Amino acid sequence: MSTIGKVIRCRAAILWKPGVQFSIEEVEVAPPKAKEVRIKIVATGLCGSEMKMLENETSHYHYPIIMGHEAAGIVESVGEGVSTVKTGDKVITLFLPQCGECASCLNPGDNLCIQIKQSKSSLMSDGTSRFTCKGKPVYHFANTSTFSEYTVIKEISVAKIDAVAPLEKVCLVSCGFSTGYGAAINTAKVTPGSTCAVFGLGGVGLSVIIGCKAAGAARIIGVDINKDKFEKAKEVGATECINPQDFKKPIQEVLFDMTGAGVDFCFEVIGNPETVEAALASCNESHGVCVIVGLLAGVQLNISGWLFLSGRSLKGTVFGGWKSRESASKLVSDYMAKKFNLDPLITHTLNLDKISEAVELMKTGKCIRCILLP
Repeated sequence: MSTIGKVIRCRAAILWKPGVQFSIEEVEVAPPKAKEVRIKIVATGLCGSEMKMLENETSHYHYPIIMGHEAAGIVESVGEGVSTVKTGDKVITLFLPQCGECASCLNPGDNLCIQIKQSKSSLMSDGTSRFTCKGKPVYHFANTSTFSEYTVIKEISVAKIDAVAPLEKVCLVSCGFSTGYGAAINTAKVTPGSTCAVFGLGGVGLSVIIGCKAAGAARIIGVDINKDKFEKAKEVGATECINPQDFKKPIQEVLFDMTGAGVDFCFEVIGNPETVEAALASCNESHGVCVIVGLLAGVQLNISGWLFLSGRSLKGTVFGGWKSRESASKLVSDYMAKKFNLDPLITHTLNLDKISEAVELMKTGKCIRCILLP
């Protein structure tokens, strides 16, 4: 029986308020309105961004909320005026929209679509939610809300992909892989023969390493306090890994000693203000580039001005600098062409109702990326 035009009842992981665990509930998902798409989620990743939100009990988001932003699925139905996808298409969900009309979208070197600001309202463009639970509206998250069997997303946050792509793998293109890989390729513009350091060896950090290797870096140093992640980092391209806790001197001094002059490119993939300063200080004084990849929302940086009395530079990145809709489909095609391998990034696969177990795996550092199957 067709569900087009009807309310769909399904399961979702709801966060009723900050500081509590996810609750699996039955929700009602309304049909898509104009320029919207309703998607059956097939696979969704638990990203470090959600972990940051769970740890922040003073989050600016509205509650109750359905989180999740790294996913792939199948279009169930489309609203009026949708022209780029149709029922049955395989798609990637995108927290970063691409409207194609704003100044950022029209600038070839920019990707921060102005429509991303819509996500801060936690509602759709008309000021309402498409989710209801127990008679109450449930808020959206990051333009996507993928911790649900079905979700409704604006067309500008959906990218059609290869019809034979394995969704339980390519869902990582929705955020983690693209962000890390692009930080090396697009934002830092890593050069052949260079030396790189990557602070934080989670799913995004490993994706940075894959990008550095693809760009031709000669030396890639992984930095993490969890030695259990070293083997996986070397598998994807790290030439060596170090634990800051093994040294009596600051990690930036260790990296200077290892390289003789500091690294050419450094990536902070943790979202820790102190680590950002250490990463910047690890860079070559003349030309080193430090890219902040980790989420630093609401955090104040305190960096010595002496670090800028040189040729160093400090940069940020969003979605790895990719224009989201046009690049996501290309990255999936590159995966299908075996230009990179996503498999090492996925260490666990669980059902959506085990999401609290996935959170614990992430907290304890036993998991690189957990894929949730609704």
